Amino acid sequence: MKVILIVDDNSTNLRTLGEMLRPFYRIRLADSGAEALRIAGSRPQPDLILLDVMMPGMDGYEVLRQLQADEATRYIPVIFVTALHDEDSELRGFELGAADFLHKPVRSAIALSRIRAQLDAKEVRDSLRVTNRTMVSQMEEGARQLEVAQMQLLQSEKMASIGQLSAGIAHEINNPIGFVASNLSALARYLQDLLAVATLCAENPGGRDAEAILADVRAHLRRIDFDFLREDVSGLVAETRDGVDRVRQIVADLKGFSHSGDSEWVWADVHAGLDSTLNIARNEFKYHCKLVKEYGELPHIRCIPSQLNQVFMNLVVNAAQAIEGEGQITVRTECTSDNGVQISVTDTGSGIEPDKLSQIFEPFYTTKPVGKGTGLGLSLSWGIVQRHGGSIKVLSEPGKGTTFNVRLPIDGPTGG
Repeated sequence: MKVILIVDDNSTNLRTLGEMLRPFYRIRLADSGAEALRIAGSRPQPDLILLDVMMPGMDGYEVLRQLQADEATRYIPVIFVTALHDEDSELRGFELGAADFLHKPVRSAIALSRIRAQLDAKEVRDSLRVTNRTMVSQMEEGARQLEVAQMQLLQSEKMASIGQLSAGIAHEINNPIGFVASNLSALARYLQDLLAVATLCAENPGGRDAEAILADVRAHLRRIDFDFLREDVSGLVAETRDGVDRVRQIVADLKGFSHSGDSEWVWADVHAGLDSTLNIARNEFKYHCKLVKEYGELPHIRCIPSQLNQVFMNLVVNAAQAIEGEGQITVRTECTSDNGVQISVTDTGSGIEPDKLSQIFEPFYTTKPVGKGTGLGLSLSWGIVQRHGGSIKVLSEPGKGTTFNVRLPIDGPTGG
């Protein structure tokens, strides 16, 4: 049974309204504004309140204001019951959130009709709120699942990128490993030659004098060409160190590029991400493309670095594959006038036909041969840039080349 709270400082009015409504509803009574607020916040909570306007201490307007200010009671419909008939009083009540007005003396048929209308409207509003909460919850869950799916797709694309570049990456690693291994073999021989000097000095069969030992050492040093050995050792050590550093850098770049835990927003150096990505993709362009880096002065930006690296990788690899024969890739960075940064990747490749420009960011659209791409690179790049609150645009002229301009805000998206 619906619960109705009747509020009036006049006991006769309370009794009259209570007797009128008791056959149809469960009735609760309050003779003051303070008591009305206490009952409204307790259980069972009233489904509707009949509220007298003119009461001592706290009038009906103040009671309604406090009901509206409390999340627990703001959705309870309030019908003002008043002897006032002026328009200003009613206007004030409606502005505060009153659902309706009943004028004293209250007529039973009119009161029951208006109460029924407000209770029916409340049921509809309550149902809509429940539906809305359910939909919001479903939307939040759907958004969470979409985020998970996007992250899985992004990780798959990262690994696909590395898979497609694996031969070049292996070459980039094997090359320094090869000369490091060769250098170590040469260093091992040199070490044996030098240890032989130590052996000549340490061993003294027959108790020879120092002059005889020194003569043997000098002869040995001439035999191994010590002057050349001394110079070559320094070069071999430096070259070996460079090779090891090269392998270490590639491994570090790969680790950062393929890392799956990439959902954290941090302040990062765009140039460091670009250099890391270019290092991984180097074998894609180094034999037929000249790489030109025109870096401007950039502040750190708030972003998800590994996701931006995926964008850079897609753009650089696409640029390299668009160039047949010799060409140039230019990577340019600069600050923009709207508190952002711009990263541009320009190639001197074949360009894109105008009728295809509108399709290049669509999922699975690709002009590459089978095995050369998933068709997701630019689509994912567009999504990543959008998530960062930025934009990605393409300018292309068939036969002359293509430029992709990525614009990103410095501060990252609001609430990102």
